[in-house]
Amino acid sequence: MSRGAYRALVVTVSTRTAAGTWQDRSGPVLRDGLVALGLDVAGPVVVADGDAVAQALREGVAAGYQLIVTTGGTGLTPTDRTPEMTRLVIEREVLGVAEAIRAYGVTQGVASAMLSRGVAGLAGRCLIVNLPGSTGGVRDGLIVLGPVIPHALEQIPGSDHGTSDPGQRD
Repeated sequence: MSRGAYRALVVTVSTRTAAGTWQDRSGPVLRDGLVALGLDVAGPVVVADGDAVAQALREGVAAGYQLIVTTGGTGLTPTDRTPEMTRLVIEREVLGVAEAIRAYGVTQGVASAMLSRGVAGLAGRCLIVNLPGSTGGVRDGLIVLGPVIPHALEQIPGSDHGTSDPGQRD
């Protein structure tokens, strides 16, 4: 994938960070990781958990981003609502992405990775992926996403299986 071929938006979901009482640590890690994968990245945009998440996602889709990755709000606390807000925006889930991210964390010895409720799906021509709010969860997510992002973004507008398919066999 050539640098800047696809536009991505990073959204940090943290009520404390949005209120100015906590520093965003995972958003910059996510941004830098997506830049290293060759994407043209905006953000992180910081929003409080809840309705602001759905609004930020809708705005990102309307702005024409091909990829939006969130960090935070995927846990079990009563205020962790990122998956619910994401489901309000996406039209089709891409179950394997979220499953692979959780599985990778668990196989790396982070048993709590299975508690992440993050989802992934398509909103129009945009892939939206939820990652945990920890820097480690973001790094694990990037390891999982890195090999498949070019292929996914190539397919979304209707392209066939091109040379970017990491699992293509003869």
